[in-house]
Amino acid sequence: MTLSVAQIDRETDQLVGEWLTLSEVARRLNLSAGRAKQLLKDRKLIGVRRGGGEPQVPAAFLGADDVVKGLPGTLTVLLDAGYSDVESLRWLFTPDETLPGSPVDAIVAGRHTEVKRRAQALGF
Repeated sequence: MTLSVAQIDRETDQLVGEWLTLSEVARRLNLSAGRAKQLLKDRKLIGVRRGGGEPQVPAAFLGADDVVKGLPGTLTVLLDAGYSDVESLRWLFTPDETLPGSPVDAIVAGRHTEVKRRAQALGF
């Protein structure tokens, strides 16, 4: 499987806020650069291009020493629902008053099952 990284639009870029380069992801998770890239290939993370250079990942996707629990499954559900990487980012970071916060805030807070259920509903 090849690594495909989307170019991001300004609106989604601003929704996300803080980004990390793939090299920073590797350092934070104590991984090799190749293993960090594999996280993108395996769809455990989404990376996008922001003005050239290496792929960047939303900082909110990382916990203290790993990918936030529940995120990879949610990313898979969004892909299965037909969402592109950029559309997935937009959905994850758009505030939702019923959560409260955004879906990614809920995942970080441990409510990934509820977010995944909502993502599954998008596909039907």
